[in-house]
Amino acid sequence: MIKNKRGQGLSTNAIILIVLGVLILAILIAGFTAGWDQIVPWIKSANNVNTIADACDTACITSRTYDFCSYNRTLKADDLPDANMKEIAGTCQFFSTEQAYEKYGIKPCPGLC
Repeated sequence: MIKNKRGQGLSTNAIILIVLGVLILAILIAGFTAGWDQIVPWIKSANNVNTIADACDTACITSRTYDFCSYNRTLKADDLPDANMKEIAGTCQFFSTEQAYEKYGIKPCPGLC
């Protein structure tokens, strides 16, 4: 006769850890497939001036005419010339030749456009 035999159950800690693991995995999958700015928008920086300046500099150095002269980029900054705007679209050529955007360090690329 078998008396008082109980099966091994999962502890509460193990169940909580499994649930947390599944949630974290779901967030990671959603972040990598949909994009992190859709999942957690507060992570994104308020400005992208350095990113745009680096991209324009790289386009100039590698002589990528389309990327520097034609490709529209969205510059986001808190201190744009028009105080009502937080972002403006334009090409690297536009940002590098307009005096109002000179302070962002986007340099002209002579002879490319």
